[in-house]
Amino acid sequence: AGTPYNVDRHFTANELGFNAPTNNALDSVSDRDFAIEYLSNVSILSMHLSRFAEELVVYSSQSFAFIKVPEEYTSGSSIMPQKRNPDAAELIRAKTGRIFGNLMGLLTIMKGLPLAYSKDMQEDKERVFDSYDSIMLAVASLNEMVKGLKVNEKAMRKALEKGFPTATDLADWLVRNINIPFREAHHITGSIVKLAESKDVGLSELELCEMQTIEPRITDDVYKALDVMNSLNSRKSFGGTAPSSVKVQIDEALSLFN
Repeated sequence: AGTPYNVDRHFTANELGFNAPTNNALDSVSDRDFAIEYLSNVSILSMHLSRFAEELVVYSSQSFAFIKVPEEYTSGSSIMPQKRNPDAAELIRAKTGRIFGNLMGLLTIMKGLPLAYSKDMQEDKERVFDSYDSIMLAVASLNEMVKGLKVNEKAMRKALEKGFPTATDLADWLVRNINIPFREAHHITGSIVKLAESKDVGLSELELCEMQTIEPRITDDVYKALDVMNSLNSRKSFGGTAPSSVKVQIDEALSLFN
């Protein structure tokens, strides 16, 4: 409620290491926004970690085999001796639900309280401290998993043979080289994809004469666009996924910690 004494709250705030005193004494004791904002930020971070962990789980599975998670962050199957379960990644996903629960718990505690302080508010501690412990463990575990991650480049490249990943590149080539609208290029590409499907081959495995039965103006140059690595390297617009672009993004991210 404030005080009738001539105190210097700015001096006190400075001595305690705060930037400034709060502007309203009643708000000071009734507010838990700082804890709610912390839990919200932790929840957002945890959500992103969970999505990353999900990719580790999926891509390390036998169906994909794109990566291998460090063995110290896995455990043996209870029935299949050859199987390693990505336990740490799975637990990061699970911790996210717990962290979300802490945020919703504190929001629910605060929603029905009048001004100013109520004893209910002491329940903020357990939720904040628990979320802190959970997120620090998740970050540390994921960091170490990434450091020890082994990538199966051969399996990844083999996966790119499926699903006609360069179909859009073919459409783009038609637009640039034949000077036709994208909607027309899209239709032509769809027809070429159907032809490749009927022959059970990839786009780059089609003969030039076969593609020319659908669009006579296609030339040998089209095969450059159908090369997967050329497709990847061409995505070099700002923020794109070409290796050169990703390298720039990584360097920028690392610069934040220097």
